[in-house]
Amino acid sequence: MLTAVLIFWPFVAALIVLALNSNQAKGWALTASLIELVLSIYVAFQFQPTAEAQFEINTPWIASLGINFHVAIDGISLLLVLLTTVLTPFIVLSSFNHNYEKANSFYSLILFMEMALVGVFVALDGFLFYIFWEMALIPIYFICLRWGGINRGAVTLKFFIYTLAGSLVMLLGFIYLYYQTPGSHSFDIKALYAAGQSLSEFDQRIIFWAIFIAFAVKMPVFPFHTWQPDTYNTAPTQGTMLLSGIMLKMGIYGVIRWLIPVVPGGVAIYGNVALIISVIGIVYASCLAIVQKDLKRLIAYSSIAHVGLIAAGLFTMNKLGMQGAIIQMVSHGFIIVGLFYVIDIIISRTATQEISNLGGIRNIAPVFTTVFVIIMLGNVSLPLTSGFVGEFLLINSVFQYNYIIGAVAGLTMILGAVYMLRSFQQTMLGETNSNTRGFIDLGTTEKLVLFPIVAIIIFIGVYPAPLLKISEAAVDNLYTIISSYQALKGQ
Repeated sequence: MLTAVLIFWPFVAALIVLALNSNQAKGWALTASLIELVLSIYVAFQFQPTAEAQFEINTPWIASLGINFHVAIDGISLLLVLLTTVLTPFIVLSSFNHNYEKANSFYSLILFMEMALVGVFVALDGFLFYIFWEMALIPIYFICLRWGGINRGAVTLKFFIYTLAGSLVMLLGFIYLYYQTPGSHSFDIKALYAAGQSLSEFDQRIIFWAIFIAFAVKMPVFPFHTWQPDTYNTAPTQGTMLLSGIMLKMGIYGVIRWLIPVVPGGVAIYGNVALIISVIGIVYASCLAIVQKDLKRLIAYSSIAHVGLIAAGLFTMNKLGMQGAIIQMVSHGFIIVGLFYVIDIIISRTATQEISNLGGIRNIAPVFTTVFVIIMLGNVSLPLTSGFVGEFLLINSVFQYNYIIGAVAGLTMILGAVYMLRSFQQTMLGETNSNTRGFIDLGTTEKLVLFPIVAIIIFIGVYPAPLLKISEAAVDNLYTIISSYQALKGQ
């Protein structure tokens, strides 16, 4: 029952907020998101860190087609549910200094998206997973289209087409697997696992690409990334936070839950290809980030580089890489939301996001500068920050897979330091100018968003054990599924 409440409370809240006037919408949206956070924390305290899925609901939905409303929470999904429910109040609160037209619609869409995201992370029926997956696209499309910046129509259409096309190919893959399930066909996750693992090598190759492309577009990884920089730059800040902080995790989670265990044979064949293009994406995106003159685009390319490392770690097919990917998903969510909010504050104070137009902010805003430093150091994976824990595990995993590829993947830390430190130097240091002379330090609302994010980044970096403990049994279970298949096939 708790899982259903986690899914449907944001939906009910979205309808309530939609019915309110714009002046009331902010407060009610924040209250609703905080209630969802409290519910998720209660679930976390009730959760037992075992391999078994908990808080399970499995009831017929479209019985004639073998489709059930099957949801549950294990250690992997719990961390992503918590990431969603913790970040959503911060995202809502970060908008309080903006006056969005038709605010009730804006906040209603955020809550609707929270519902879909939670659904994606707890669904254990392939068709239900697809429904939530597509539902998450609808609110972010309208958020970007209605409240986005210049050229938002063309940019948002490109984003929509990319993600929808990838999703439809995934659905075809699921339907094919559905017809391979024995007896009365089913979309249940265990039935799809069994069907996928029973496929011939040729069929596993086809299904691998059908499912992988959808997840690769959503993450995104090179060369499926071209929608991302423009969309991040054009979307309103809260839309960018939703996209970068939570939505891209859908793709990584999909690889963990719905690709690797479904077609382990296909992953064994093409996993090295996915790994190599992910590593290429790390270097490619990092080099593009170095030459960027726009802060939002710089962070957009930085995100592609970090996600590329997460994907590379996953496709090493060892427990170290999987554990690192899960920890880094959580870390990246907080860091990237913090960075985009920092940029939003800069834009609101200076009316520019061009790096060359800034400078000297440290001289007049020491608290803001300190916060920026800590989040930036998390992004470059400094030890004792959350970014270090995940990236250390991921690079170690890739290095064990192939030391040359591992060395190339490790460039993310070096190149990341180059573009982040350079951007900090050019924006924060030096003398103030006409754009930055009137810059004021953090206000109360901004502190309420940024201080907890900074605290979380430091806490995970110093003491990652709780996250590792929650996810360890689920990762072991996933690895057992893969190992059993490999042993059966003599690989």
